[in-house]
Amino acid sequence: MLRFIVRRLFQAVLALFVLSLLLFAWLRSLPGGAIGALLGERATPESAARLAKAMGLDQPLYVQYWKFLKRAATGDFGVSNGVYRGHDAFSVFLERFPATLELSALALMLAVFVAVPLGYVAARRAGGFLDTGSVIFSLVGVAVPVFFLAYVLKYYFAVKYHILPPSGRSSVGIDATHITGFYVVDGIITREWDAAWDAFKHLILPALALSSIPFAIIFRITRAAVIEVLDEDYVRTARSKGLTTRVVRTRHIMRNALIPVVTIIGLQTGALLAGAILTEKVFAFQGIGEALAIGFTLRDYPVLQVLIMMAALIYIFVNLLVDIAYAVIDPRVRT
Repeated sequence: MLRFIVRRLFQAVLALFVLSLLLFAWLRSLPGGAIGALLGERATPESAARLAKAMGLDQPLYVQYWKFLKRAATGDFGVSNGVYRGHDAFSVFLERFPATLELSALALMLAVFVAVPLGYVAARRAGGFLDTGSVIFSLVGVAVPVFFLAYVLKYYFAVKYHILPPSGRSSVGIDATHITGFYVVDGIITREWDAAWDAFKHLILPALALSSIPFAIIFRITRAAVIEVLDEDYVRTARSKGLTTRVVRTRHIMRNALIPVVTIIGLQTGALLAGAILTEKVFAFQGIGEALAIGFTLRDYPVLQVLIMMAALIYIFVNLLVDIAYAVIDPRVRT
């Protein structure tokens, strides 16, 4: 098991190194580059040359890349010139990440806790009314764009019927104490129940919109995996031995069916945490997805590079955990 983890760690570090190369090359190929973003319309050849020398952009590329790696290793990605002008770019990630994590956690819980049981039930009743209806519903979940679903939910539940708040992370009149950056958790810790409930209500609509695609994918994978396992010889053998339905379901059906499901849940987790740009933009939810959208608009390259690097690191880390969980569930993977 240790060798398996070490091998995956080496692959993760290699993937992160390759990404840093691509990110370094991409940032220097954008129109205007960092110099144009900082100087704007006031740029002159002389001022651009002075700023390039001050930033070390007149040095050979390999020297620039080495300095970029050393700064990135210490969390120094430069200063924001758009999202939070004058603030350290890494602080933008630290401030925005709790919002995305809180939103993604709720979206993933909604997707998993509904999709896995529904996928199992649909597989047990394959071809029936529940199975057909669930498959159609999952297809709609994949086909409908997230931003369109977000606008529909926002219109009906926030604008038309005023059931839930339309945007943001908390209401303007709420006086809340923020300790961790997780608004719901902060409200529970400080026993400010009104603030916790208000923050949770602001999470519901974006979480529902964000969970639509993970739900559809996890449901279909669970359904297909359970149908495949139900036809295996070891399941029939277990039933012929007189084992209870609960034992057959948990030890023989679900444990084997969960192997591909765990993989897809991990991939979806990494994708959600990497930044739900469209969802956060529609609901003005102050996470890393919205910061990425603002960074692209304002050409805030320091913020873009730190958010992209950290999003990749999160994605790689989550997939490493998935690989380990995969190996725990199925010992064959370790070999």
